[in-house]
Amino acid sequence: MADKNDLVEWLLEALRANGGRSSIVDACKHVWSHHDADLRRSGDLFYTWQYDIRWAAYRLRKQGLVRPEAASPRGVWELVPTPR
Repeated sequence: MADKNDLVEWLLEALRANGGRSSIVDACKHVWSHHDADLRRSGDLFYTWQYDIRWAAYRLRKQGLVRPEAASPRGVWELVPTPR
């Protein structure tokens, strides 16, 4: 059964699949299209996942993997570029 921690990985997956940048809506569409069965079996998370994915973005910001809100356009999540 999926939990909030899975949303962190699924959000990373969605951002990577969209070139490192995605609107919140498109990221949620990606998560739903790839993990709807997991979400349906997740109990209460099924009803809260679209709220909880914002918590996942917050966690990724704290880990330095997603840009701060002020550094991205409104409604967009962006991965922090990795040095090459």
